[in-house]
Amino acid sequence: MGNKKSMYKTFVDTNFSAAHQLRNYKGLCGELHGHTWKVRVEVETDWLDDIGMTIDFKDLKQKADSVIGRFDHRCLNQISPFDEENPTAENIAKYVYVEMKELLPDKLDIIEVIVWESANYGVKYSER
Repeated sequence: MGNKKSMYKTFVDTNFSAAHQLRNYKGLCGELHGHTWKVRVEVETDWLDDIGMTIDFKDLKQKADSVIGRFDHRCLNQISPFDEENPTAENIAKYVYVEMKELLPDKLDIIEVIVWESANYGVKYSER
């Protein structure tokens, strides 16, 4: 066997409710409408703290909620960066990923962010 490194992958799910309107979209999503957006943030590390945890689930969720909390019960088209950038699930996933990367301790790497705008539709964003 090769020299495989053990990794722990930790994730939390959270959500927010918000309206959006896709600019230059021909169809119903070009009209103002809302979703209960589900967001998953997944991180990885080969490190465990002194009690055997990568990061407390509550801490990871708090960080994710601090990123998405400003969107809750708002119209995304009125909030930066989506006042200029189209508030697609793809752009939201990238935004959350970039913001979370700044909030994580050095020992943790972000793997991906998944954003669902419904039970059937979602986007994964990663820089790997």
